[in-house]
Amino acid sequence: MSNIKIYNTLTRKKEEFVPLEPGKVKMYVCGPTVYNFIHIGNARPPIVFDVVRRYFMYRGYDVTYVQNFTDVDDKIIKKANESGMSVEEVAEKFIASFVEDVRALGVKEADIHPKVTEHIPEIIFFIEGLIEKGHAYVAGGDVYFRTASFPEYGKLSHQNIEELQAGARIEVNDKKENPLDFVLWKGAKPGEIYWESPWGKGRPGWHIECSAMSHKYLGDTFDIHGGGHDLTFPHHENEIAQSECLTGHPMAKYWMHNGYINIENEKMSKSLGNFILVKDVREKYSPRVVRFFMLSAHYRNPINFSDELLQQAANSLGRIDTCVRNLKHHLISAANEVTTEEEKQRLDAFRKRFIEEMNNDFNTADAITVLFDIVREVNQFMAGSAVKKELAEAYLSLFAELGDVLGISFGEAEASVTGPSDEEINALIEERTLARKEKNFARADEIRNQLQEMGIVLEDTPQGIRWHRK
Repeated sequence: MSNIKIYNTLTRKKEEFVPLEPGKVKMYVCGPTVYNFIHIGNARPPIVFDVVRRYFMYRGYDVTYVQNFTDVDDKIIKKANESGMSVEEVAEKFIASFVEDVRALGVKEADIHPKVTEHIPEIIFFIEGLIEKGHAYVAGGDVYFRTASFPEYGKLSHQNIEELQAGARIEVNDKKENPLDFVLWKGAKPGEIYWESPWGKGRPGWHIECSAMSHKYLGDTFDIHGGGHDLTFPHHENEIAQSECLTGHPMAKYWMHNGYINIENEKMSKSLGNFILVKDVREKYSPRVVRFFMLSAHYRNPINFSDELLQQAANSLGRIDTCVRNLKHHLISAANEVTTEEEKQRLDAFRKRFIEEMNNDFNTADAITVLFDIVREVNQFMAGSAVKKELAEAYLSLFAELGDVLGISFGEAEASVTGPSDEEINALIEERTLARKEKNFARADEIRNQLQEMGIVLEDTPQGIRWHRK
């Protein structure tokens, strides 16, 4: 079985994954700046890199996963001023909402969730080291990174430093030596939150925080740095420059970036007013459907978000769920026949195909295609003679195993937000069964009609009553 291959933004090619330390994976993924509820585009990196992490764990790796929270920033300060809250209150409010949203989407919590405000000493130490080596300079109460001191600047985004300089905007009264230089430490304006530093009162710039925190938890060089495509330049480019200038080592071996999300074929932006918040989507669609939809495209490709496509994803996920539920239902009367060697090989071949697709740069889209092939196979043998108990259990186990890699539990009866819960449906079915036993057929018919109006279809089978949502 082939090894995992990753498309590395740094080299612009797929490379075989070779960990820096055998059996271990160190990952850092840029987290949110917490000044608002997250939109659907913000949700893609947590889902994508959650699957990357899950797959490495599935393949036996010990994974250390770090995702930061930027909890002090111009946008957070602005929000605090507008709302009358403190910077800390704004940050904590939106960290909590982020955690709630991504947890609902099946994202496991990171091993480490560092916050900028809890790492000010490390950030100051990092900046001091850059100044000492001549890679940064103090200008007024600010500190800037000297971009020209890093000849490889532009290597991640594949841009030439001369071209970048030519296109850079020179600001009036700019304290920078070079238009490309970026801020490491910002002097505090009157009334702003600040920390004491060797350069006066102030706070960290955006780029330095990730360098300092990833260095603290993962060392000079780690395996994978991930984030959205929009972070490639300037954020990740600047991280590389400041980290590699301080340590003299590559910051990360593999750089992974997920594609954009478009809304109805247009790029999502505040100016177009097509921002869609995750909390609003969750009111309309099951989080499982949203996650399944996200994973139905390759992570590097842009993805189009629309009600029609979400509904298609709901229908597709429903096919897998129905298959799994039917398989569980058939276990009630399954035959105790031994699974043949050929049947075991067919089942194992599906697992191997799934792994091959995931090995190919975490291709969840084609891995999901394998799941539909399993559904087709299972539906065929359920339609035939009596289902073998051992084989049915093996396929249920396979669905659970592969579903865990994708972070989706298959076989759940999906409820719409406004629809009845599984418990309510089962209670009505039990009441209907009792009414039929007592020969109260009028009440039994009434309950069936009530369930039909709710979009619930009942099937009487030799194994008992089975139900599904329309």
